[in-house]
Amino acid sequence: MSPPDADPDAAERLAKLGLNELLVLVGRGDQDAFVPVYEAVSGPVLGMVRRVLRDPAQSEEVTQDVLVEVWRTAGRFRPEQGSALTWVLTLAHRRAVDRVRSSQARTERERRVALLESGPPFDDVVEQVEINLEQQQVRRCLQALTELQRESVVLAYYHGLTYREVAESLSQPLGTVKARMRDGLMRMRDCLQESEV
Repeated sequence: MSPPDADPDAAERLAKLGLNELLVLVGRGDQDAFVPVYEAVSGPVLGMVRRVLRDPAQSEEVTQDVLVEVWRTAGRFRPEQGSALTWVLTLAHRRAVDRVRSSQARTERERRVALLESGPPFDDVVEQVEINLEQQQVRRCLQALTELQRESVVLAYYHGLTYREVAESLSQPLGTVKARMRDGLMRMRDCLQESEV
């Protein structure tokens, strides 16, 4: 990676400025100011990205992306909020982490596709039997609840009513319905866990 060509007179003028001032000028579109910014940050950016990615080829690619992003977004830099180097390294870290996440997501997608392609054939009958057994267990556990608990759970989970609508439907205070729902769901959980054993 090499910096863009610089105007010799501009280089002399810009040599007196700090990185914060230079980045502000880059944000205003000053191409000459980008040369010293590039020279000052490209090494630290590459180092940061390499620590995150641990892949030299990807690190150089992401570093180049970061430097392009610095040029495009330098107008967002605010010196009063932190140093230019910190701002640039934050961009670099975010971009590197995004690359890691993207790679992980791609790997996970490929793994799932491979599992689907190599997995055993799907058995509709077995799945339907399992669904029927689960439904029977849920019905049995619902019967073990008190009437208010059962009605509350059924209205909320099978009819899609909110707590408030359940309370109105059962002519009960909202707090009572919430408590009965909580207790009923805990009893359902315990009952279903016992069924699995």
